[in-house]
Amino acid sequence: MMRKNAWIAFDESADDVRRLLEIHATLGGDARGRRHRLEVLNKSAIVLITAIWEAYCEDIATDALSHIVTNSDDASSLPKELKKRIAKDIKADLNELAMWGLADGGWRAKLESNLNALASERNWRLNTPKSQNVDKFFAAAIGLTKLPDSWRWANVSADTARKKLDKYVSLRGAIAHRGSASVAVTRAQVQEYFEHVRRLADKTGEEVNSFVKNVTSKSIALFPGQVKKEGLLHV
Repeated sequence: MMRKNAWIAFDESADDVRRLLEIHATLGGDARGRRHRLEVLNKSAIVLITAIWEAYCEDIATDALSHIVTNSDDASSLPKELKKRIAKDIKADLNELAMWGLADGGWRAKLESNLNALASERNWRLNTPKSQNVDKFFAAAIGLTKLPDSWRWANVSADTARKKLDKYVSLRGAIAHRGSASVAVTRAQVQEYFEHVRRLADKTGEEVNSFVKNVTSKSIALFPGQVKKEGLLHV
């Protein structure tokens, strides 16, 4: 079965967060004030939002690399970081004829190998999807550098966006590793984090699409603006 587009998968996963917020509102109302018996919903939502963000980054990187493999005309058009990765792999290969494997489209097979690694190897995974790790991840996966610089919108700078993401990913870590009883989480925090990650996903998707379009002259099949226009997203 074909894997879902990253933006569609993100929105479907986000429905679970929406349901948690709805349950919280149904049981506790919308009035201000801390409701201790419902705080477990807030903590669960923080963990879930982080997981959704992590999965989205992995999915969009996989979509982008697949797009580059399929649509690049020749190796000369590949991003510099991907060229460096291929060169590093060839240099590490003990077979002195390994470089000839890149001829006649062999570079495409090499990238397909990277694509398989992206889908299955643990060292590609974003266990802690803070801004710095996301930056390194996209540089290694598809050759896109300084991705977090694109995380800016009205009244929010890229630096502010990074810090807010890192704060909430750290909160996820505190919930998961220090025991939930020692961490307080409000519904307002959940809503703020959820909205922030939706913004980050949108900006990340637009930047990735712009990047691969520059490499291949073709947009990814579905990118955020198109998906929204067609009414496929709730966000």
